[in-house]
Amino acid sequence: MSASIRPTGAPRSFLGLSSSLLWGYVAIAFFMTGDGLEQAFLSNFLSTTTDFSNAQIGTVFTVYGLVAALGAFASGVLAEYFGPRRIMIVAAIGWIVFHAGFMLFGVMAENYAMLLTMYAIRAVTYPMFVFGFVVWISYAAPQERLSSAMGWFWASYSIGVGVFGSYMPSLTIPWVGEVTTLWSAIGFVAVGALMAGFLVSGKGPETAGPRTLRGLGQTLKVTLAMPFQNVQLAYGMLQRIINQISLYGFIVLLPIVFVQDYGFDQSTWLQLWALVYLVTVFTNLMWGIIGDRIGWVRTIRWFGSIGMFVATLLVYFTPMLAGPNVWLTAAAIVVFGFAIAAYVPLSALMPALEPHRRGNAVALLNLAAGASQFIGALLVTLLWDVLGTTGTVIALACTYLVGFGVSFLMKVDQGSLAAAEREAAAA
Repeated sequence: MSASIRPTGAPRSFLGLSSSLLWGYVAIAFFMTGDGLEQAFLSNFLSTTTDFSNAQIGTVFTVYGLVAALGAFASGVLAEYFGPRRIMIVAAIGWIVFHAGFMLFGVMAENYAMLLTMYAIRAVTYPMFVFGFVVWISYAAPQERLSSAMGWFWASYSIGVGVFGSYMPSLTIPWVGEVTTLWSAIGFVAVGALMAGFLVSGKGPETAGPRTLRGLGQTLKVTLAMPFQNVQLAYGMLQRIINQISLYGFIVLLPIVFVQDYGFDQSTWLQLWALVYLVTVFTNLMWGIIGDRIGWVRTIRWFGSIGMFVATLLVYFTPMLAGPNVWLTAAAIVVFGFAIAAYVPLSALMPALEPHRRGNAVALLNLAAGASQFIGALLVTLLWDVLGTTGTVIALACTYLVGFGVSFLMKVDQGSLAAAEREAAAA
């Protein structure tokens, strides 16, 4: 077959955007708008309205990240085993239930134990929804443009969690306050759930045969063994952990530092943080396309690792040296947004390492993504009082130099997924 002819059954696409998955991308944007509403103001809100210490607040985010890591891993395995649509619907329902518990019994009652518990349980649900869709993409998107298709996913993610999730509170908090803003998140999540449940038509993993707990346990066992059998998967997981360490560390650290120490007002800070995600709406797609062209590993090495080392330091030191200068700080945040998105090819690289077990590979990628959230918050919690703010930021930045070194050990065949599809079609 000529390479220019689209195989029968191949999805129609524009730069990797499959028409059958279109509403799924929109669903991710809505869901992450709801899930991301609190991220840029929750730590400062708890610091100023409750008696919780900085260590307690840091613990809330650290536990959330740990549980999210477990949920992220489970999302890939469950989506592979039961199908992405079912898992996404169940996850959205769970998110709504436990967010209501977080608000009623934790935030409004100022009960630390309940706040920690409900927020932690809610943490399981968000990665099951969004990363369950990553498994769906790995099967339904054009395999030769998978990095670009993942770029669309991360663009949708950024539109939700950052652009609307961070920018909207800057408008709603002065109008209705933090508590009502937090309650409004449920509406966005519900809309995303309905879209995922009824409007997405792309093919998913094969789920023929009975689904049993024993079979699920075997799938978990096989998945956990894979990084030990294929060391390239382990390298990819390490890169994914490093990818967002400073992002999640900054979520704990910067709302307090920028508002209380640097003198930005809360609305300005929220709009600055939203700029990270506004930039990544475009750079996620850009790096996905560039990765397909110049190489996935090369993109991660030079623009991800080195870029994030520089950008992490810029975001912190620019307002320290220049004062609360909005334009200079915004420029530093734009650089941060460009660099952090350069890891997008990892979402294609991992399934390409195991083309016949791609859902399992995505589960490992998701586990690493959740671990990034946990480790980023944990590093801040452990180091802030010991090293101070400056030392903690430098430590976060240096993790990217580790990733730079690891990148020279990484090897992947970018054509393996398309080859697997051709083999399946021939069979």
